[in-house]
Order: sequence, then structure tokens, then C-alpha cells
Amino acid sequence: MIKRYKPTKDNTITNAFGENLSTRATGSNMGLSDIIEVFSIYGQVSSSAGFSSEEARILIEFDMDEVQADIADGVLDPDAKFFLRLFNAEHGRTLPRNYNLEIQSINGAWQEGLGLDMEDYSDLTYGYGSSWVSSQDSDTWVTEGGDFHASPTTTSDLFEIGTEDLEIDVTNHVTEWLENGRDNHGLAIKLPSTLSSQQRSFYTKMFFARGSQHFHKRPVLEARWNSQITDQRVSFFASSSLAPADDNLNTLYLYNYHRGALADIPAIGQGEIYVGLYDTIGGDALEQCVDTPATGGWVSTGIYTASVCLETTGSELYDVWWSGSVQYHTGTIEVEQPEALTTPPTSDLVISCTNDQGAYRNNQTSRFYFFIREKDWSPNIYVSSPPRPKTKVFDNLMFKISKVITDEVIFDYDTTNLSTTLSYDSNGNYFDLDISMLEPNYVYEIELALFNVMTKSYQVLPFKHRFRVVNNEY
Repeated sequence: MIKRYKPTKDNTITNAFGENLSTRATGSNMGLSDIIEVFSIYGQVSSSAGFSSEEARILIEFDMDEVQADIADGVLDPDAKFFLRLFNAEHGRTLPRNYNLEIQSINGAWQEGLGLDMEDYSDLTYGYGSSWVSSQDSDTWVTEGGDFHASPTTTSDLFEIGTEDLEIDVTNHVTEWLENGRDNHGLAIKLPSTLSSQQRSFYTKMFFARGSQHFHKRPVLEARWNSQITDQRVSFFASSSLAPADDNLNTLYLYNYHRGALADIPAIGQGEIYVGLYDTIGGDALEQCVDTPATGGWVSTGIYTASVCLETTGSELYDVWWSGSVQYHTGTIEVEQPEALTTPPTSDLVISCTNDQGAYRNNQTSRFYFFIREKDWSPNIYVSSPPRPKTKVFDNLMFKISKVITDEVIFDYDTTNLSTTLSYDSNGNYFDLDISMLEPNYVYEIELALFNVMTKSYQVLPFKHRFRVVNNEY
């Protein structure tokens, strides 16, 4: 899953010369500009001391209290990875190439300020805001250009042509704030001293600031984690010598709803629950591969899970969830048998979004379900047709979301952190999306990609689903 956090403040600080090339703009502030900027300039002014060196750095801060609250509420996985994302702003000036940017944690409080001028540096702090020499009010940095913790220091990938966005793992910085007690004063983005001290210029790299009119170009701190849930009731396989031993387990889930909301079973709470498998209701429990009965446990409020394993040639089973002398639920499972094939399976898939709402408000988190079947599938209906056809589910299915009008990719397939991997249950594959991360009053498009075991790569499926995000549109 993906969760984005907006910055609470950002600014560019610089010791560059003003228009007269005699006075440095060390007291200037650009806190309200819609652009943030990193550069170094060498040799613009010469003196008896040699050629001049000028530099600009970015300061940015995010609300860690919001992150901590989401972890406490179960919205955010405590093991999530965090990525700082800044988006390139095109401009007509010289663009540096073949360089890296360095990320350090800021040591000390600072103010954003009210300045706008990034040309003549005419907006000064006047006692409010941060600059090259001042951090806030009348306070000055211990070291001009900002005070930073020596560790951790994170270096970005190479900006080969200069127009790339910045996407860098800053989990180590966030961990210092959340777990190790370091005060959060945000991050500094700057050129490494090994580059800024060179006798050459890196002028100028611009990113969109938090005040930009472009919604999806504003800086974000992006949390990513694999939130996949695999409720294998819909893909239950009998134990077989054809499968690896650890893959003979089937994970089942129990959802306890009371008055429309998930609630823990009072007698169990967060304790153990047991699952027995039967081929006939009222018969004897079947001997499972691991334990009989299987021991399950609490996952989150009202949700319990257990892993079961069974050797059987039957096509249907009943799972009974119980504790003590109380049976809480009896479910039905269709059993599939593993099989070896003489040729690799090839099948085209037909996909539809089964719970499409058309329009989604931007203050909600929504779940998207997908029904998947093979193309040209034709069930036998001579005797009876099932009231609800069974969906296929896949473990390695990923989503991508784009903004239709601009064809801009908002969330791409994440094959590293698996944050875009779909979960599944008896209703099909699904994912949850925080709609507030999308700009309202626009149409977005979902695409899916499935891992191909033969090519060892993800293949984009011939499926596109569009939906609209609204916010008091009319």
C-alpha cells in the first residue's frame, strides 16, 4: 500500500550574489515560492582571494506526528519504507548533468518565511524566516548554510541528464525521528561538498515546491509497504507432492462483523481460535498435515486467520471455527487439485471492476475489486448454473494509476517494495487506495500487470478501468 504525506514547510536558502555581483543574498528568503532550487556556481566573481563560489540548498519538513498517529491507528505499517519525492520543474536556464544530491537531517528549528523572489533575492527575512545565515527569528545557524546531523547522510542516484525527478529512500532519517528520539526538523537537499567545491558550476536544478499549482508535482514523503492479504478460500489446493512443502498450506480468514463493523469476538479477543476441516457437516474432523485442529490467531480488529493443510481427493470441504465449546462459523471451501502439465498454460484473461462507483470523494479510502476469468470461458449450465461464478485470483498482480487528461503516471508498478501488489479474497483481487492522494475533479485510469512465470517479468494485461475523483464538483 502507499500513503503520501505533504510537507508542512519548504524553502530555498542561498549565498549567491545579487544582481550587482557585489553583495551576497545571504539574508534572502524564498519560503513562499512555488519553486525550490539546488545549484552551485563557480567563478562568477574574481578577487584577490580567487574565484567565487555560490550555492543554493533546499530545506523541507514533514509532520512526523501525523505519521506516528497513522502507525498507532493501524493505517500505516510500522515497517514501511519512506521515500522523499521531488518533481522536476522545467526551465529555460542551464541544466546541470551527471551529479548527485545529498540528503541530511536538519539539526535545529527553522521557519519557512514569506519570500518569493528567486531572481534578485530582494525578499529578506527581516527577523522572520530562514536564510543562509538565519534559521528563525533572530537565531542564526551555527554554520552558515544550515546545521545538519552528520549521520545518516543519503546520496541520490545519478542525475544523468538533469531533468530527472528525485526519488530517494529516507527511511533511515525517518527512523531517527520516530524510534530513536531525534527531534524532527526536516531534511536538507544539497550538492555534496565534493561537487560544490569543484571548479565548475552545477546550475540550476529546480523542483516544484509545496505551493505549486500542480497538485501531483508537489513534494511528498511517500510510505510504501507490502500490505497483501491472501485469503486462499477461493484458491484452496489439496496437499500434494507436486507442491513445495511450505506451499501446501492454505491461509483462511474469518471476518467478524457486528452491526456493520468489524469487532473482536469477546470470548477470544486477541487470543487463539481453532479451525477444523470436515468433508461432511456433523462428521469427524479430518486429519490435517500440520495440526488437527489448526490453531489460528488475531490479525486486527475482528479479523482472524489460520493456515490449514489437508490431503484429500474430495472437491468440497467445510471449515469450522471454534474455541472451547462454541462454534463461531462454518464455511464452505471448493478444493482444487494440483496437476502437472505437458505444456505451459496460455490463457487470455477478461477483467472487470465489480464494485465500480464511478466517482469517488477525495476524503475517503476506497477498495477496488476485480473479477477475473479466462477468455472464452463457457460453464456447463445443462443442470444448473451457479448463482455467482468463481473468480480467478493471482498472487503476483500489480496496479498502476495514471491521470487520463495528462497521461501522467501517479503510482507506477512497484516491483521492489511490492506496495502496488493486489490482495485477494473470495470476491477477487483487490487493493485499497487513499483517494485524498489524487487531485479532485479529474479522471484516473487503473492498469494491471501480472507476473509471467515463463518470461520472469510482469506483463501488462489488456484492461483499463477509469474512475473520477470529486470534491463538491457542482
